[in-house]
Amino acid sequence: MKRILLITGLALCMVIGVARSAEPTATDALLARLAEIEYLQGNFEQAQQGQGGETMARSSGRFQLLRPGFFSWEILSPDSQLIIANPEFLWHHDRDLETVTRRPVLGSEQMAPLQVLGGDEDILRQRFTVNRSSDSSWILIPVASDPGFQQLILTFGDGTLASMQILDSLNQQVKVSFSNIDSTTPLAPEDFAFSPPDGADLVYYDE
Repeated sequence: MKRILLITGLALCMVIGVARSAEPTATDALLARLAEIEYLQGNFEQAQQGQGGETMARSSGRFQLLRPGFFSWEILSPDSQLIIANPEFLWHHDRDLETVTRRPVLGSEQMAPLQVLGGDEDILRQRFTVNRSSDSSWILIPVASDPGFQQLILTFGDGTLASMQILDSLNQQVKVSFSNIDSTTPLAPEDFAFSPPDGADLVYYDE
């Protein structure tokens, strides 16, 4: 065992020295791959499939990611919704229904996939068993018995995130593919600022 310096990655809040074996684990390898990305934005297409493989719903839109702790997921079709996560809160604005909800990020099991991508190494190490299925793909299995999903698969291509696949607690698949990826245009915390629009119905679960 020896002390080494952990890489700063997309799932890290800070660089920490810890004692571990010289042989990297699958978790270490995933953190190393995420470390190559500081900010990311592009388009996504999402498909929800039932247990029999039938497509139940489709959506598309754009996303933004900034390490550590900032994430924006904007659905543009078939409806209009905006999900924004910062280190403190998760906001969900349903523009069609004119509703806004706010939840605390801390302790939210439902936030785990976004926290893995957006900046929390502890989430990755403490809440997941990580296995490497190929040179570019990792399978994350939640340690908790019922976090809302059974499995998360992250796949990389051309040096960046290519797709994400979630198996939920009902054995339904959510498959997300990314395109028009931009990892060079800088993003700042101000790009993830959110204020509820006038007239929207507000529900704050942290109060």
